[in-house]
Amino acid sequence: MVTKKPTTIKDVAKQAGVSISTVSRVINDSKPVTNEVKQRVLDVIKETGYVPNPLARSLVTRKSNLIGVIVPEVTDTFSAEVLNGIEEISKMYNYDILLANTYSERDLEIKSIDLLKTKQVEGMVVICWDIDQELVDIIEKSGIPAVYISKTNRDFDIYNVATKNEPAARDMTNFLIEKGHKKISLMRTNYQISNLSDSRLNGYKKALEENNIPYDESIVKACGTTYADGYMAAKELLSSNNILDAIFATSDEAAIGAINACFDMGYSVPDDISVAGFNDVEFAKMYRPKLTTVSQPLFDIGAVALRMIIKIIRGEEIDEKKVKLPYRIIDRESVSDRNNK
Repeated sequence: MVTKKPTTIKDVAKQAGVSISTVSRVINDSKPVTNEVKQRVLDVIKETGYVPNPLARSLVTRKSNLIGVIVPEVTDTFSAEVLNGIEEISKMYNYDILLANTYSERDLEIKSIDLLKTKQVEGMVVICWDIDQELVDIIEKSGIPAVYISKTNRDFDIYNVATKNEPAARDMTNFLIEKGHKKISLMRTNYQISNLSDSRLNGYKKALEENNIPYDESIVKACGTTYADGYMAAKELLSSNNILDAIFATSDEAAIGAINACFDMGYSVPDDISVAGFNDVEFAKMYRPKLTTVSQPLFDIGAVALRMIIKIIRGEEIDEKKVKLPYRIIDRESVSDRNNK
């Protein structure tokens, strides 16, 4: 079997009876050619199925129509739903996405940034659990404009899209208190690279203070964001003879892990212990009991970030450098009302 060689720009030029530079001008719309010549070249391209080399084209137009997206874990449900928003907007504006999965490892983040630079991406969206000065400096040094999706943007002078994390955690903690819960454990994510305070922990503390409930460090547990992380953290909390009214996990997957740990330890959810999550990923409403959670507009976070980086690429004005999208408390089945007991 003979494999047919792909059509080259030289083949198109020969068949259309024009020079290679004329074909290039038609493809890139860089310099005017007559309508008759343009149509003849386009007809040959259609007939042969010729596909221009995107790298070669970008060298001429200085536009690759590529945007790099760096994610800490591509299988994470938060990242997956944010990526849906990124992809939808990229299609609308005819950009392609190059995805780099880093597992939150700094070496892989650096390699990914270098790789995206060689691919001549016009901009980057960086999804990261925690931003530090080193990462900001590395990205700025690359010369690639970037928008970050992270709750820990702190005081860095960067473009960032997130939810109002501190008030969201405060409202969820207040919601649990209003439902008659006082001994509320916080299972906070442990991805903090730096020692700076965590906004969701601050929100939790403020709600306790407002309701004259003492902060108990022994029931604040640092854990990862996965089901297994939540399961193990909840099991350790319950094995330490802690008598809890509720568990507030700052990840839906960890919250569902906590629900199963409660059941395995002989507790009923929500009758004995209430459990709440954060993010409102798709399966939060499919699990039983359906998860009460803080709903972040994950699709919109991705969509807004992608639209922002396109504006930066095009030199368009941006109203806000740090965008904070609204959130909602979604009351489902995993939190009981103890006031009615």
